[in-house]
Amino acid sequence: MPRIAGHDIPGEKKITYALRYIYGVGLTKAQEIVKQAKIDPDKRARDLTGQEINQIQKLLDDIITEGDLRRRIGDNINRLKRIRTYRGIRHIMGLPVRGQRTRSNARTRKGKRKTVGAITKDMATKTEAAKKIKEDE
Repeated sequence: MPRIAGHDIPGEKKITYALRYIYGVGLTKAQEIVKQAKIDPDKRARDLTGQEINQIQKLLDDIITEGDLRRRIGDNINRLKRIRTYRGIRHIMGLPVRGQRTRSNARTRKGKRKTVGAITKDMATKTEAAKKIKEDE
């Protein structure tokens, strides 16, 4: 399991796909790196030589990856929140930021459904059970 850019990449995968385990490296960028390093794209990550790993490392030093990229993205989001842009407010409220509909979907961002105004069947049975217990006392 070779270590590249401070990250262990899976040795059994082809190098193009193994590089994608590094945060900030997608398929296109991984293909470019392999092409520039003149490495066979069908080669497995465990079969890389030390020299090839060093070539890949040098090419990745020019790209913002891992912690630096995460920090930059976080700073950008915090800036949007601080200056109170529309997108920043959507981040604060935990709603979709990029224009998706929220009336029927968006459960990933909004979380578990919260019933407002009407009582759910589950809550109705609980309140009825609590009333019966109070009456029996």
